[in-house]
Amino acid sequence: QVQLVESGGGLVQAGDSLGLSCTASGRTFSTYTMGWFRQAPGKEREFVATLNWAGGNKNYADSVKGRFTISRDNAKNTVYLQMNSLKPEDTAVYYCAAKAGGQPSSAINSYYYWGQGTQVTVSS
Repeated sequence: QVQLVESGGGLVQAGDSLGLSCTASGRTFSTYTMGWFRQAPGKEREFVATLNWAGGNKNYADSVKGRFTISRDNAKNTVYLQMNSLKPEDTAVYYCAAKAGGQPSSAINSYYYWGQGTQVTVSS
């Protein structure tokens, strides 16, 4: 069982930066592929970014490529999402998710464990 807790959300202005963290319980964090997803009001949850257990294989949604960076620190059981040049359309609840092993994936249904989410609001 893996428990995920996100933090770092908040209210920012367009063009600002914000960093999210997701800390996992359990001793097998380093074996998990991690992902970030988001869900805006009235919309389906969508993929944002993912990286493999070692952090060397990453993938991003086209909408955030070049602005967002995913990383992890296995010694701290934490995955990060650094968000730069934020836009109002980035407003959403951001979730981190984990799946055992395998390659980074944008498929929501491939992730077993989910955090409770953290709100990010970008004002224009």
